Amino acid sequence: MTRRFALVAAACVVLATVAPTPSRAAAKIQHLVSPGGIEAWFVQDATVPLIAMEYAFGGGASQDPAGKPGVGNMVADLLDEGSGDLDSKTFHERLDRRAIELSFSSSRDTFRGSLRMLKDTRDEAFDLLRMALTSPHFDSVDVERIRAQVLSGLRRETSNPGSLANRKFLSLAYGDHPYGRPVNGTLESVPDIQAVDLKDYVRRVLAKDTLRVAVVGDVDAATLGKLLDQTFGALPAKSDLTPIADIEASKPPQRFFIPLEVPQTVVTFGGPGIRRDDPKFMAAYVVNHILGGGGLSSRLYREVREKRGLAYSVSEYLLWMEHSALFVGNTGTRADRAGESVDAIDKEVRRMAEEGPTQQELDEAKSYLKGSQMLALDTSSKLAAALLQYQVDKLGIDYIERRNSIVDAVTLDDAKQAAKRLWGQGLNTVIVGRAPQAAAQPAVATPPAAN
Repeated sequence: MTRRFALVAAACVVLATVAPTPSRAAAKIQHLVSPGGIEAWFVQDATVPLIAMEYAFGGGASQDPAGKPGVGNMVADLLDEGSGDLDSKTFHERLDRRAIELSFSSSRDTFRGSLRMLKDTRDEAFDLLRMALTSPHFDSVDVERIRAQVLSGLRRETSNPGSLANRKFLSLAYGDHPYGRPVNGTLESVPDIQAVDLKDYVRRVLAKDTLRVAVVGDVDAATLGKLLDQTFGALPAKSDLTPIADIEASKPPQRFFIPLEVPQTVVTFGGPGIRRDDPKFMAAYVVNHILGGGGLSSRLYREVREKRGLAYSVSEYLLWMEHSALFVGNTGTRADRAGESVDAIDKEVRRMAEEGPTQQELDEAKSYLKGSQMLALDTSSKLAAALLQYQVDKLGIDYIERRNSIVDAVTLDDAKQAAKRLWGQGLNTVIVGRAPQAAAQPAVATPPAAN
């Protein structure tokens, strides 16, 4: 769960206008090594006096204790709730007063952080981050306040069809593997999380050997190197991570229905994907754009929304992790049309698996993906986030320069093979909503028991 603190109005305006030219930025990516050995990918850009840093430690939610999912998520929510000689209120006041944006989050494979600041406040911003990472308080009053917030969110999820569908889908895909556990925990696990669990997570996960850093902004390499050492230098040299096994998601076809009295039925569908380090990943990425990732131009949108009017929207995407991969799709529809919607999706997925895309579809998808890449890197923050993800995915510091040629190299035969590999077995489907026969009856608020 990510927590962000808004910049003051003037700084927000400046942030919104940060727009380094991506092609220039890509050409200037430096592999910086600080005097203390902290490595970072760095783009110096003095267009405006701002600095954006994204960083990640290996581990993430997969390092939550088996019986306590949600530990990493609570750590992310608590690191800025008092540290060093500052209590929670004082820490937040300093962030707000100096227009510093600081946040943390726990994903399946990484524990991540973001830091954004004006150039003039960089020393204080990096020092506040240092304190948050190296001396968090985890005071009982703050732990209980954050616990209450997390539990409140989890209770809301028990009546949210999208949340229920996604949880069931991941549980179906991965069972007892760490990827099958909810990142933000459960109503049963969160009350049992203690300060000792949070401190142990910090000790095991926040270490220099898995740290990856990306920085974009108005700072020179020498100054940045010193800031990185001051911020991360006191962290343990080695992490103590629990090994996580590779796993393939459960094979289709499987279908599950979860009754819930809500106006609209939600459908989540998917199956095993293609991992990021697979040589055929880009072919899968391109053909997935054609099927469900291309918004209004995708096949699923045309078939389900435009031709049949079954849903307002339908989308599908690839989800890759360090030890597995999925393709996942979502839509919402009326209860009495849920079956028809699922059948239409299944039919189109199978048609793509059997026939693959046309040459025109492939050419148009490649053109869009090449152009949109540059538009997606139009701010310092976006570029820093992309550089961090390229490091996490082990793609190489020159990936921005190479990406379009990799897209161009995808042939029609490659795309057809990827389509068959992704969708040839059909779909795992989770449907959450009212039973079709009850669709004409008034909805009654009777949420299911918490899971």
